[in-house]
Amino acid sequence: MEIYHKKQNLNQFIKELKAQKLSLGLVPTMGALHDGHLSLIKKALENNDRVAISIFVNPTQFDNKDDLKKYPRTLESDVELLKTVSNDIIVYAPTVEDVYGDNVTSVNYTFDGLEHAMEGKFRHGHFDGVGTIVKRLFEIVQPDNAYFGEKDFQQLMIIKKLVEKHDIPVNVVGCPIHREKDGLAMSSRNTRLKPEYRNASPFIYKTLLAAKEKFGTKSANTVTEWVEKQFENHELLKLEYFTIADTQTLKTVKRKSKDKTYRAFIAVYADDIRLIDNIALN
Repeated sequence: MEIYHKKQNLNQFIKELKAQKLSLGLVPTMGALHDGHLSLIKKALENNDRVAISIFVNPTQFDNKDDLKKYPRTLESDVELLKTVSNDIIVYAPTVEDVYGDNVTSVNYTFDGLEHAMEGKFRHGHFDGVGTIVKRLFEIVQPDNAYFGEKDFQQLMIIKKLVEKHDIPVNVVGCPIHREKDGLAMSSRNTRLKPEYRNASPFIYKTLLAAKEKFGTKSANTVTEWVEKQFENHELLKLEYFTIADTQTLKTVKRKSKDKTYRAFIAVYADDIRLIDNIALN
C-alpha cells in the first residue's frame, strides 16, 4: 500500500499509471473510516484497475471551528482498516499546506441553486469549501471515476453539477447509504455520541421510514408537520430541519407530481453532534 503525503510524489505515481492506461478510482474521505467508507472503496475496486483514497479533514467546509477541531483524525487506524480490504490501494493523506499552500480559502461557486437548500441554508459557505477541495482532489489525483455516498445526497448532486459546469473529465458515482444494524446512517461523527444519544439516534431513520409510508397517501406538508411533531417532545434529539424535495432541483415540494422523484432530508442534533440522513420516497 502506497501512502503519499505530498502531491508531487503522488503525481509521479499517477503519470506511471496513466502511461500503462490503467483506470483509477477515487474515494475522497475525511478519515475516521468506517464500513460506509469501505463499501465505497469495494465498489471502486470492482470498477477500476487501481483505487486512491484521500484522507484529509478539509478546513474550508467547516462553518464551526469547534467542529473542525473535534473532528476525529485517525490516520494510523484508517490505514490498518484499509489493509483489511486490499493492499492494492493508494492513500493520499496531505497536509493543509500541500493542498492549499498559504491561501486556505474557498472559491465561491454557484451550483444553479442546489447550494441554497438544506445544508447550504444552515451551514454558511459549506458547499464552497466542498467544491474547492473536490475540484483540487480531481486535479491532483486525475481519477476516471469518483465515489460518494448518498448519505450526503445534496453534496453528491453538487459535485455532479461541479463536474458538469467545469467540464471535469470524471465520472461521479453515487452509492447507497450504509447503515448500522439499528438503522443509523454510518458517519465518522457517530463515534462521538454519548451512549444515551447513540441509543436514541435510530429514531431518526425510523421516522424517515414512517414518513416514506405516509408520503404514499399524504401531502408533503402533512408529512413534514407530522415529522416535526415527532421531535417536538423528544427528550434527547433536536430537529434542525426536515424537508421533502425534488431529487433533481432539491427544491422543497409544494405539490406532488407523478413524473418527479422525491427524497426526504433530515438534520438532527444529538447533544452537540449533528446527524444527517435522507430517504428516497418514490
